[in-house]
Amino acid sequence: MKSRWRTMDIVIAAVIAVAFGVVFWAWDTVWVATENLFLFYPPAQTVLYGMWFLPAVLSGLIIRKPGAAFFTETVAAIISALLGNKWGAMVIFQGAAQGLGAELAFALFRYRVFTLPVGLLSGALAGVVAAVFDWFVWTYAYELWSYRVPYALITVVSATVLAGAGGWLLVRALVPTGVLDRFEAGRQRALI
Repeated sequence: MKSRWRTMDIVIAAVIAVAFGVVFWAWDTVWVATENLFLFYPPAQTVLYGMWFLPAVLSGLIIRKPGAAFFTETVAAIISALLGNKWGAMVIFQGAAQGLGAELAFALFRYRVFTLPVGLLSGALAGVVAAVFDWFVWTYAYELWSYRVPYALITVVSATVLAGAGGWLLVRALVPTGVLDRFEAGRQRALI
């Protein structure tokens, strides 16, 4: 494993972060717009939550260097905060925490395995960290078993599917285009 970042790694991580910072801002609008749809059971809205973890998994699968998931998720959260959202600057700390969660999956495999199961684990761990963060910052006043536990479980499932599988599928879709040819992800077509 080569842990030294190339200029290309920094540029791509920054591009992913900025692009997803804008996506986050738009997704904030989707979240707010759908709140009334989930009045029947508010924790169910976290089915949408996984989108916020996608840049961490995606950059981890593409860049394959220590810190890629953390950096990208944190910068995306900063961009989102600068564009404005209903949660304020707290999203920066939340994004950093989520990035660390996603990063953990790649670290567990010593940045050597980048398969679908690792992508799924990365998404799931980002979801776990987000759910724990939310327990202490956003949902602490809600009832444990009827709200917070289902909220956490749905968050993890959403993160696993939208960020984990979604990130892996996005890399697979990008490989044939040639845009990833300067990365190991683009050269190891058989492993993707």
